[in-house]
Amino acid sequence: MIKRILLVIVLTFIGSGTLVAQERLIEKANQKYEEYSFSPAIDIYKKVLEKGFVTSDMLKKLGNAYYFKADYAEAAKVYKRLVDEYPTDLAPEYYFRYAQVLKSLGNYSESDAVMSKFTQMTSGDERAMAYRSERNYLEEIKANSGRYELKTFAYNSPYGDFAPSYYKQGLIFSSDRDTGNLARYRHTWTSKDFLDLYKVNVDSVSNNLVVKLGENINTRLHESTSATTKNGEVIYFTRNNLLDTKSEKGKKGIIRLKIYRAKLANGIWTEVEELPFNSDSYSVAHPALSPDDRTLYFASDMPGTLGESDLFKVTINQDGTFSSPENLGNTINTEARETFPFVSDKEILYFSSDGHPGLGGLDIFATKIAFGDLSGKIANVGEPVNSNLDDFTYIFNEETREGYFASNREGGMGEDDIYAFKEIEPLVLECIQQITGTVRDKISNEVLVGATVMVINEDNVEISNTITNSNGDYSLTVDCNQGNFVRASTEGYTPAEEYLGISDGKPKIIDFYLERETITAGFGDDLAKLLQLSTIYFDLNKYNIRKDAEIEIQKVVAAMEKYPSLKIQVNSHTDSRGPDAYNLWLSQRRAEATVNYMVSQGISKDRLNGEGYGETRLVNSCGNGVKCSSEEHQLNRRSEFIILE
Repeated sequence: MIKRILLVIVLTFIGSGTLVAQERLIEKANQKYEEYSFSPAIDIYKKVLEKGFVTSDMLKKLGNAYYFKADYAEAAKVYKRLVDEYPTDLAPEYYFRYAQVLKSLGNYSESDAVMSKFTQMTSGDERAMAYRSERNYLEEIKANSGRYELKTFAYNSPYGDFAPSYYKQGLIFSSDRDTGNLARYRHTWTSKDFLDLYKVNVDSVSNNLVVKLGENINTRLHESTSATTKNGEVIYFTRNNLLDTKSEKGKKGIIRLKIYRAKLANGIWTEVEELPFNSDSYSVAHPALSPDDRTLYFASDMPGTLGESDLFKVTINQDGTFSSPENLGNTINTEARETFPFVSDKEILYFSSDGHPGLGGLDIFATKIAFGDLSGKIANVGEPVNSNLDDFTYIFNEETREGYFASNREGGMGEDDIYAFKEIEPLVLECIQQITGTVRDKISNEVLVGATVMVINEDNVEISNTITNSNGDYSLTVDCNQGNFVRASTEGYTPAEEYLGISDGKPKIIDFYLERETITAGFGDDLAKLLQLSTIYFDLNKYNIRKDAEIEIQKVVAAMEKYPSLKIQVNSHTDSRGPDAYNLWLSQRRAEATVNYMVSQGISKDRLNGEGYGETRLVNSCGNGVKCSSEEHQLNRRSEFIILE
């Protein structure tokens, strides 16, 4: 009995000792995981699993470690085990990542099933909404595929090569190729040598050697993803956060990424400085410049980030300072990873993402961002640039239709390789052009309120319409990837239209001046009624032309300029108040003043005549002694423009 008790005690001690040892290993693995040192974390987790010790938390971290290392086959195995064994202990994010790795392995039907589960578990998630609205995303990707011819990039190595960027007549790219660095400077995230920046003149046969950038740029830790100004004199690049050549760790011991800037002087990069919006609490990486070098785009997980990493931008001021970072918004950014931006000369933003519907892993997407519009449709650039693994750091020269990108797809020389490409057919992106303007009467210049302005395509099909507001203004949009007619019309006028061909989408102002439809007019007709003139008023007991009357008379002047044979007589009238003889004299003076004003505007005197009728032609019953309102009397104080010829 005593032996049995001793045996139980020994076994219990051994078991508890084993448990303590496993817990210590897991604690060490978790520490590596929190530091983003995924490779050693994986090694430790695997040892613990081999001992038969397993928890859902450990499987989650192991699956994520494989996922962020882009080892999608192993990640799929771990995520499947999680889904099968711990379905009630999983946040939606694990279903999303499981769907992504299945897609990377080509299991699209299984991926869709898991993604459907993800959408059921979430509400308002950008990725779920995109999946629901783009269930035919594979067809859309197929439509964009086959437009590229891939070429060999002669400067790849058996190591990792990625992040090409244009520099003068060549490229700068990042590599962990053997440069003599000691093994102790290995980056634990990927278990590779630390990255440095290299340059190569890809257009020159005689100067095509790969050359490492100077020591002011490259250090003993990471340098990657660069962008240079058009003149090649300023470079922005990504680096681990450093202080006095020693890495400074942020929260939880994580080494963050920062963007640095340097200037070229006498062939040497100098004045290396980190940008002011860097932080030891989050990463800022992967710079890209706008065509005018005045806006810097980058990826970050700073506060305000929607997902694991978002795309941001800052304005570069004339004095070299920067505006505050601005998130590019939830049309571009999702709850997953958006990273590696590039902006073409036509202001098309290319970036990598695993949040938008793609083929698996990181895919390359494109969207127009001209004129600050960040709401355009996001398009997957398609195969063969995109694959079921990670495709990233895309750059493109729209003049030559050539470019480069990197991928960890099968068949490469190293784990990451740079690929050159030629675009055979352009990618058709959503192009929304803003059209604004005013609709007016061509003769009188009067604004036309309530006029209809419509967009009609080249097949004569109405696409959209709007009406002018109280100022005669309108605003609408057109698809600038195709030709359109913009047509204005309103009752009583002949419609007018303007054709807009395929364009770059810049806002355009189109003002319409509509001509009245042909109206039978002849001797004795009142031109004021035909032109819908407002009443021409005179001050009490005065006959000078007031400012408001000038506006109406100018419309008559415009009609007489348009029709040189037109002759008119100006008939002026008064109301019945005041002596009859005085009213007759006053109306004659007002008619003559109107004629003299029109002559001063260039109308020949022999085309005009003026006649005052006093109160002899009242339009109502407000004669002498009849009590009428002021409004009723006003109807009689009028001028007529009677057609004589």
